Amino acid sequence: MNGLNGQHQLLLADNLPTELLAQAQTFGVSLVDAAQGWHLCWFEQQLVLRNSDLPKQGDILVDFASGAATYRRKFGGGKSEAIAKAVGLSKKAGLTVIDATAGLGRDALVLASLGANVTLVERNPSVALLLWDGLRRAKLDPEVCDWLPERMQLVFASAAEALTQLPVPDVVYLDPMFPAREKSAAVKKEMRAFHDVVGSDPDADALYALAYALASKRVVVKRPGYAEFLAGQKPSMSIEGKNNRFDVYVKAALD
Repeated sequence: MNGLNGQHQLLLADNLPTELLAQAQTFGVSLVDAAQGWHLCWFEQQLVLRNSDLPKQGDILVDFASGAATYRRKFGGGKSEAIAKAVGLSKKAGLTVIDATAGLGRDALVLASLGANVTLVERNPSVALLLWDGLRRAKLDPEVCDWLPERMQLVFASAAEALTQLPVPDVVYLDPMFPAREKSAAVKKEMRAFHDVVGSDPDADALYALAYALASKRVVVKRPGYAEFLAGQKPSMSIEGKNNRFDVYVKAALD
C-alpha cells in the first residue's frame, strides 16, 4: 500500500482531462512535474502506471474493453468458468458481489459480464485511479457501455472499512496479494508493480471474519493452488481454476 516511497504521483501533462485531475486529488494522488520510479501518466488518451527505470517493461493500465478482456468475456467459458461457479452465477443471475480487493478489476469484469452487480473496493490511491479511468473509458465503448455502468461501481476505501460500511451483498469476493511462482515476463512486470506500488496484504487473514459476517450467501477467496486457506479456515468446497483455486465458504443457499 505504501508504494512509490509512500507517494502516489501523477505526472502533469497539458492534455490531462480536468475530471481526471479532480479525481486524482480526491484519491490523494499528488500532481508532479517530474517523477522517478513508479508513477501514473497520461499516454494515448489513457492513464497508465509506468516505471521510469524499466522502459522496456511496458505500461500497466485498466482496460475493460481491451482485446484480451473482450476475448475472455466472449470465449472464456462464461458461467462454466471456475470463478462463476464459485460465486454462484452458474446457479443464479444478478447476484450482488463486493470485490473487496479489486486490483486491476479483471475478475470483477468477468463477474459483471455474467450478470453480477459488482462493487469494486480498492484502497491504493494509484490503483484506484487506474480503475476509475478504466471505468471511464469503458463507458465510451459501445460494446460495454450498455451494461457496465450499471454493474460495476468503484469504492475508494480499505477492504476492512468497506466490509463494515457497505450494504449486505450476496457474495464477498477476496483476492489478497500472494507471492507468485510464475516466471513469465508479464507476470513479473505486473507482480513487481503491485508489490512495489501496492505492497503486501498483511491484514488479509483479518478480512475473512469481516467478509463472512457481511455476506448473506457466501464468501469466495481466490488463492494460488499451493497456498494455505485464508485465516486457516477450511472452506465448504474448493473449485479449481486453470491457475488458481477458489475456496467457497457457504452461509446460505442461493435462492
